[in-house]
Amino acid sequence: MKVSVIMPVFNEKSTVEEILRRVKAQPLTGEIVIVDDGSIDGTREILENISEDDQVRVILHDRNRGKGAAVRTGFQNASGDIFLIQDADLEYDPRDYPSLVQPIEEGIADVVYGSRFLGGPRRTVMFWHMVANKLLTFMTNLLYNTILSDMETGYKVFKREIVDGMQLHANSFDFEPEFTAKILKKKVRVYEVPISFNPRDYEEGKKIGMRDAFQAVWTLIKYRFVN
Repeated sequence: MKVSVIMPVFNEKSTVEEILRRVKAQPLTGEIVIVDDGSIDGTREILENISEDDQVRVILHDRNRGKGAAVRTGFQNASGDIFLIQDADLEYDPRDYPSLVQPIEEGIADVVYGSRFLGGPRRTVMFWHMVANKLLTFMTNLLYNTILSDMETGYKVFKREIVDGMQLHANSFDFEPEFTAKILKKKVRVYEVPISFNPRDYEEGKKIGMRDAFQAVWTLIKYRFVN
């Protein structure tokens, strides 16, 4: 099955070339769809100079619309059988691709989440950020009767047909809870695997914040009762 790596990018000039190198180095990578979401720090100029080939495609948003909007653009332009979302900030390691894709290839899962809390190696920073993630995951489990360990993970991998016809509205970081809510309501087979995690802190450019946590709470509640 062909794997489409969908990479939303916003103001990542210091990491975008390296993450692209790492993704291209993975044998499982079938195509890479990069969506620049209106970067203004020089990232766009780097991407404009990347030679597109049969494996890499670069799409430029005319303005910043948010991660969710960039991911949805990626869905619309990807051609693979499996979609894999890859952040561009080097927090997630593409060397985890084989374990992420394996449950789908073996026919035991439709969706795979790479969990940062199942014992994989990780950098020891951002305690309160971890607490917020665990609280949001607990709320997800309570509302949707599941046992996820990491709802907010950036590594979400799934069969293409999972999003065919799915109405996604999130433009920002509320993509994670909206997508999770909708796949759980569809009763598809969800699997988790441990991944490595190298989080950056806010001084290093981390973008998600407390406002996004409150938005995630509202999104989880809303989609428990509406579609």
